[in-house]
Amino acid sequence: MTYQDINVKPIETESSFRMKAYKALKSAIMEMDIYSHREEIRLEERQLSEKLGVSRTPIREAMTLLEQEGFVRSVPRRGIFVVRKTRQEILEMITVWAALESMAARLACARASEAEIRELRENVRAFADRDPEEFVSEYSEANLAFHKIIIRMSGCELIGEMTEGLFPHMRGVRNVTIGQDHRAQRSIVDHTRIVAAIEKRDADLAERLVREHTLGLARHVEAHGEFLD
Repeated sequence: MTYQDINVKPIETESSFRMKAYKALKSAIMEMDIYSHREEIRLEERQLSEKLGVSRTPIREAMTLLEQEGFVRSVPRRGIFVVRKTRQEILEMITVWAALESMAARLACARASEAEIRELRENVRAFADRDPEEFVSEYSEANLAFHKIIIRMSGCELIGEMTEGLFPHMRGVRNVTIGQDHRAQRSIVDHTRIVAAIEKRDADLAERLVREHTLGLARHVEAHGEFLD
């Protein structure tokens, strides 16, 4: 038996910390309510270093990656801030999301398992006997989960990757608007129709309903998006 020397390089501990810091920070940003207030969210390097238990070097490296992906922005002499989009940018994001999720719904009609469709149905049934306007915070999370389930049901990883970068902003805007103008109640009605279409494996109808549902959010933001200005 012979052994061949393998040309491998030593593992860079700092690089490992960088990726761990990157994943932790990205996960935290994905869950932030970016638009529930007008103030910008500033990320403090020293505080993050202490919370994550790593030196500042991997924090800086992680921030560089996050800035390249558009999650944060660096302002000279001011620091690092979570990116907050303008109303026009949000409207464009919603339009792109509508295209991606409606295609996900079409694909779901062909690819989703019965178990996945039941999961989507249960998401809606959880508020069948409750007024969502009395449980806005809870319904807001269920609403976000509903849309993520449709993306996952598509079985298309690229759609999932493309929507990931939009999600923090879609999440923030939906959290603010879901309690306005009876949108929660209308959302339940729309979701019920979407589930019924997917259960019937009616791809044309499911695609259209999801697209119209999301573009309804765009119309609302265009008319009532002062919180983005």
